[in-house]
Amino acid sequence: MKRSYFISVFILALLYLSACRAEPVRKTATDVVATPTAQKDTVPTDTVGEQETIDSAAQNYTVSKEGFVSLKEFAPEITQEIRYYTDYNFVGKRVDGYEEPLALMTLEAAKALKAANEELMKKGYRIKVYDTYRPQKAVSHFVRWAKDLKDTKMKKDFYPEKNKSVLFKEGYIASKSGHSRGSTVDLTIVHLDSGKDVDMGGTFDYFGVRSHPSYTKITKDQYRNRMLLRDVMLRHGFKPLSTEWWHFTLKNEPYPNTYFTFPVKWPQE
Repeated sequence: MKRSYFISVFILALLYLSACRAEPVRKTATDVVATPTAQKDTVPTDTVGEQETIDSAAQNYTVSKEGFVSLKEFAPEITQEIRYYTDYNFVGKRVDGYEEPLALMTLEAAKALKAANEELMKKGYRIKVYDTYRPQKAVSHFVRWAKDLKDTKMKKDFYPEKNKSVLFKEGYIASKSGHSRGSTVDLTIVHLDSGKDVDMGGTFDYFGVRSHPSYTKITKDQYRNRMLLRDVMLRHGFKPLSTEWWHFTLKNEPYPNTYFTFPVKWPQE
């Protein structure tokens, strides 16, 4: 009897185990743990396009085929007073080749000048440009004017100490100008708050020793102002001229042997 009982229990146990293996285990939502998939660091294509647009918009200036820019576009914070576009210059009239009152420079020189101006603005000043690129046509106009010894209309303002006949000999007028290479600038500085010219102890384009940067028969403040301008320009890659406190040329100018002839206007055709 007992033997039959144990056999029956054993058979029932086998049947139960078989049924458990046959039925699949069902997991509830709380039993399932999601395995995260790896995410790639991708940027949507439309986002890339927007970034390119932003980058392009940041460059809101044009570079001509010769590699020049207009300072009005490139560095609008720099003041301009293009004297050769006006009749207030040693010639007494607008100079040939200046079709617009604009300062054009090689991109390299413009970048250096912008950096110099940024330093000066931190000190409470701003650059004012009188002349930058000067076409050969303008230089030829200067030569014609210098040969006309009867034309002394502007002598009082620009060369009261000089006889016009010596301007070639003493180097004030020449048949070629470094300005035509595009990396030379004539400039001064003005007060950032008032816009008034800083006193340099002499005026732009004055033909005489008073214009030499080393001239000492001026006040200490005037001399200090000249040295301030000079030091800042030197720090930003420009070299001075020994006879003109306002004249600087980029040391590593991109066109050291090229004299351009295109007129002063923007954009270039």
